[in-house]
Amino acid sequence: MSRVRDVLMPASEAKPLVDTFQRRITYLRLSVTDRCDLRCTYCMPERMQFLPRKEVLSLEELYKLSLGFIARGVTKIRITGGEPLVRRDILELFRALGRKLGPAGHGGLEELTLTTNGTQLARYATDLHRAGVRRVNVSLDTLDEGKFARLSRRDKLKDVLVGLAAAKEAGLKVKINTVALKGVNEDELPDLIAWAHGEGHDLTLIEVMPLGDVDEDRVDHFLPLSDVRARLEQRWTLEPLSESTGGPARYERIAETGGKLGMITPLTNNFCAGCNRLRVTATGQLYPCLGGGERVDLRAALRSENPEANLERALVEAMTIKPEKHHFDISERGAEPAQPRHMSMTGG
Repeated sequence: MSRVRDVLMPASEAKPLVDTFQRRITYLRLSVTDRCDLRCTYCMPERMQFLPRKEVLSLEELYKLSLGFIARGVTKIRITGGEPLVRRDILELFRALGRKLGPAGHGGLEELTLTTNGTQLARYATDLHRAGVRRVNVSLDTLDEGKFARLSRRDKLKDVLVGLAAAKEAGLKVKINTVALKGVNEDELPDLIAWAHGEGHDLTLIEVMPLGDVDEDRVDHFLPLSDVRARLEQRWTLEPLSESTGGPARYERIAETGGKLGMITPLTNNFCAGCNRLRVTATGQLYPCLGGGERVDLRAALRSENPEANLERALVEAMTIKPEKHHFDISERGAEPAQPRHMSMTGG
């Protein structure tokens, strides 16, 4: 990636990304692969058809795209998948982007992070920290080995726990992401929160999202977090926090554990008013909204004869089509998902 020029456009010439609702975009979620070494039942079918490798952006193209976003005011990049750590030579991208980290307000990258299922963390934690990563989100829905194997269709809970320990040892701050699933892990949620806080990890609960066809009906597993919160209040004291990351989570402090609890509620409490993010798939498709079908083809711009100008036009277009909010719904059995693409393709 040393062949890639440092910038596509001088920062002094670039304009910040601002959508038609006057929301400034400072956060990019960049998917590097749709592949994953788990097959979580609410995320994808067992026989998942993954993208042909020729359609996926190279690491050099992903880096070049990132530089274009940084030049336009993006200060935080989260590497996602699929499972990003199964991508060959992925550390090269982290190291290259890590060299763009610098003090706030100096036109560079302020934070580089990733979302992972944790199965590969033991292998990569130390190198990620050396590359400049300081925080990771780890998806974990249960501490029960049998339940984990049924949910993920893979017997890898021990790998995840070893990975979490390695992340902690390496100095990475961990946030656990847990999808609340009716009849699956709802009774375990308080113990999972207590365990995470005891390990020094924050935890965020997430309502299941209707993205892509899966082998089960999501109606059966939709658990409103308003119900979960009411149950938690019977056990603990929840103190609302005023802090906001510009993301979808609303945070509270649990007095008894001292830990922080987030809740992401795409179905029961729309969180779009302060959206500051864009998502780019591993094939270079920019989705201004996780729940929308609007998209811009950045891969075509990158691979054109004039990538700088075409990328600029694509980003301007993205700002005009970013919707005010998503329209997720899980209320009718057998209904089509809100979007046909899976979360593993869009980037979590």
